[in-house]
Amino acid sequence: MDVKIAPSWKEALGAEFEKPYFQELVNFVKEEYQTQTIYPAGKHIFNAFNHCTFEDIKVVILGQDPYHGPGQANGLCFSVNDGVPFPPSLRNIFKEIENDLAKEVPSTGNLERWADQGVLLLNATLTVRAHQAGSHQNRGWETFTDEVIKQIAEQCEGVVFLLWGAYAQKKGKVIDKSKHLVLQSPHPSPLSAHRGFFGNKHFSQANEYLEQQGKAPIEW
Repeated sequence: MDVKIAPSWKEALGAEFEKPYFQELVNFVKEEYQTQTIYPAGKHIFNAFNHCTFEDIKVVILGQDPYHGPGQANGLCFSVNDGVPFPPSLRNIFKEIENDLAKEVPSTGNLERWADQGVLLLNATLTVRAHQAGSHQNRGWETFTDEVIKQIAEQCEGVVFLLWGAYAQKKGKVIDKSKHLVLQSPHPSPLSAHRGFFGNKHFSQANEYLEQQGKAPIEW
């Protein structure tokens, strides 16, 4: 089936789009958009892939669900649209960057600027009902995003995986640590950030590794 996604991803994931589970997922998601308020906007479902092509990946950050409040989700994990107040986890991410790299907190929480540099901001589930966290879990998205991680882990070299929290760490178990840098810590949410997300220095470590690989560092 024809999925509107960047050509390099279509090549890497083409077989997945033909599988029965994916067709069922598409049917479910279409029905949801027609009958419910769903985030992100339909055109942004694959935003993470369209801003960061398969061959450009340097860093992968794993999230769980899109934000489920009005106007927040833009298809990139932890990211919000311009002008939207920072959700607590994103505020803590910026706080750690400030401490780690001495960079000022930016004026916008829109992380497209990271994605355009090769940071894949991947949620495990790519859609959600308004005000219902987890409402599109276990419908097929996780199978699809597991395959995304598997393809990156197998086909790419020297990628940094930032796995924050138990959910992301479990999802990242397929990654070969001899081929890639896997950095793990507690999640940046207010519930767990003080248990080791703050002070993890993942952003400086990621850039150091990328430079060792001969790649340009990320402007976080």
